[in-house]
Amino acid sequence: MKSFEYAAPKTLKDATALLGAKWGETEILAGGTDLVTSLKQHIVAPNRVVSLKNIPDLKGISADGKGVRIGATTTLAELAEHKDIKEHFPSLVTAVNGIGSLQIISVGTVGGDLCQRPRCWYYRNGFGLFGKNGDTSLVANGDNRYHAIFGNEGPASFVSASSLGPALIVLGATMTVAGPNAKTRKITADKFFQTPKTEVERETALKPNEILTEILIPVAGLKNATYEVRHRHGLDWPYVAASVAFQLKNGAASDGRVVLGHVAPVPWAASGAAKALSGKIDETSAAKCGQAATTGAKPLSGNAYKVQLVKTAVKRAVLAAAGA
Repeated sequence: MKSFEYAAPKTLKDATALLGAKWGETEILAGGTDLVTSLKQHIVAPNRVVSLKNIPDLKGISADGKGVRIGATTTLAELAEHKDIKEHFPSLVTAVNGIGSLQIISVGTVGGDLCQRPRCWYYRNGFGLFGKNGDTSLVANGDNRYHAIFGNEGPASFVSASSLGPALIVLGATMTVAGPNAKTRKITADKFFQTPKTEVERETALKPNEILTEILIPVAGLKNATYEVRHRHGLDWPYVAASVAFQLKNGAASDGRVVLGHVAPVPWAASGAAKALSGKIDETSAAKCGQAATTGAKPLSGNAYKVQLVKTAVKRAVLAAAGA
C-alpha cells in the first residue's frame, strides 16, 4: 500500500482538524475491517489516516426515557449485546448477528458499517464506483447478479453494503456528524445515504471534513424486525434484506415502514409496502406487503431472482415483527 501519515487524536476537535477538504486526501479509521482492505487493494490511497480509537466521546451506548444513543465507534458486538437494543430494537440485533463473522462483529463499528464503501466486485477491482472500462459499462454487459434492482436508472448500480442502514431508517434514527471545530449537525437516517452521481462523491451525506459521531434512536414502541436472505451464514453479504417497523394495537398495524437492503445504491424505502402494512397482520396481509415491495423493480440481465427474494424477505420480516 502507499505510505501515509497516521494520526490518533484524543479529541473530536483535533480529529476534524486533521481531515482534508476533498475526498481521498484523508481517510478515517475505526474498526478497520473495510479501510485496511481498501488500502491494501489500492482502492484508496490517502495522504493521512485518522484513527478514532482514542476519542472516548465516540464510544458506548446510553438510554433515557426518550431514546437510545449509540456512539459511532461502538462495536457491532456491543450493539447486539446491549439490553436496551435487545428490548426495543430486535431488527438491529438480527442485522448484526447476520454478519456471521465473529472477527468482524468484535472489531467492526456501528459507524464503520454505515460508512463502508460498496462491495461491488467491479469497484473492488479498480473499475470505479460505476463499474466502467472507459465508456463501457461492465455492470450492464457483465455479471450483475448481485447488483441493484431499484434506483439503477443512473450510472450507479452497486448496492448499499450497510447491514444497519435499513433498520435505522425504519426506526426513525437520527445521525449526528461533526465538522471543523467539532461543530455538529444532524441528519435523519433516511437522508444519510445518497447515490453518488460522479466518481468523486461518496455514498453518504458526510462531507470530507466530517465525522459520524453518534446515532440516536427514539423509543417509540414500534414492533420491528429484519429478515435477510443469504447464500450462507458468515462472510457473505445478503442477496436481499428487509427491515420493517409498525405500531401494533389490538392486533392491527399502523404507521408501517418498510426499507430494503442490498437491492439499491441506498437502503430502499418501499413506500407501497409501507402503505400496505396496515390492519390485521397474518400470512395473507404479509404476502400482500411483500408483493407491494417489488413495485418499480427494474432487474438487470442477471438479478431478476431478487424480485422474488424481496417478496419473501418482506413477508417474513412483517410476520416476525408481529410475532405471528
